[in-house]
Amino acid sequence: MSRLRRQLSVSTTNNVETRDLNELRKKTGNVYGSIAIIAKRANQINISLKEELHNKLEEFASHTDSLEEIHENKEQIEISRAYERMPNPALLATQEFMEDKVYFRKNEDDLFH
Repeated sequence: MSRLRRQLSVSTTNNVETRDLNELRKKTGNVYGSIAIIAKRANQINISLKEELHNKLEEFASHTDSLEEIHENKEQIEISRAYERMPNPALLATQEFMEDKVYFRKNEDDLFH
């Protein structure tokens, strides 16, 4: 199981809560900068999940055009449902950010000041 899958299997129900904007601001000095970092990390997680799902479903793909060979594959359906039940990447990114698991750096051009 991939590292991301193991992370997703951890209960994240406590992520669905109101966040204190002051706590977000403390990390970067600017709430908008913190949100931008979380958004970028959420995008990374989302891309990773899409690639992983695509690779798993590709194993079951039929490369023939015959209508007789098209059928429902229960394993494909179960894999798709498992990914649908996963927590939102934004929630995971927020949790990582709040737990200082996201590396970021300020450039001189950034407006985090």
